[in-house]
Amino acid sequence: MAAETLDAVPAAPDRAVHVLDNPAWHSLTGRHAALSEGNEIARRYLPEVSPFAAVRSWDDPDVWDAVLDLVGPGQLFPVSGSDPALPAGWEVVARGAGVQLVETDALRPRPDDEAVLLGADDVPEMLALVERTQPGPFAPRTHELGRYVGLRRDGRLVAMAGERLQPGGWTEISAVCTDASFQRQGLATRLVLDVAHHIHERGDRALLHAAEANTRAIAIYERLGFQLRRRTVFGTVRTPSR
Repeated sequence: MAAETLDAVPAAPDRAVHVLDNPAWHSLTGRHAALSEGNEIARRYLPEVSPFAAVRSWDDPDVWDAVLDLVGPGQLFPVSGSDPALPAGWEVVARGAGVQLVETDALRPRPDDEAVLLGADDVPEMLALVERTQPGPFAPRTHELGRYVGLRRDGRLVAMAGERLQPGGWTEISAVCTDASFQRQGLATRLVLDVAHHIHERGDRALLHAAEANTRAIAIYERLGFQLRRRTVFGTVRTPSR
């Protein structure tokens, strides 16, 4: 199933919306180049930073060799935004449907006075919160991708959000999560708006990705002022064992 492009969102002349068709690649080769490794066709984040990877184009005739050179035989490689036909010996390990949401003029970002900056000293708590809430992949150095903030109750980290992919002119809001005991109090909403505020201060626009089945989160983001840009696919393939 190929990615289905829906209503495009108007962008300012100096912001090319097309980077959102392959945001991981433009992030890996742009602002996050120092946190990545690979070649001119396939790149990935350092494993301790993030499991995300990308290719310049699945239509490149050398793409499969480039991925194999990067990760080695019998290894996993994430695929997002496309569903390419695999050559012989390659295996689909997982596949899912997702959505890409981008901000509209209805978004009203604002800083949150209670939000605390999170860094290296907070990693154990961040990893524990991610383990309890499962917002998506998070590694020991993921916080280095951008600005991460949280809310504490009695000194305990109970909600978090931050920045992940940063393709030119855009920043992805990610790792949005709240401990089960503190949900439905608007904590995640407050953090999303705080993160978006600082994204705007940097001159970027905000985007989000979510699993298509996560309708509750999508509805919340839409109420905040995000809208669907495209439906997409994501998954993982395994390289051939030589």
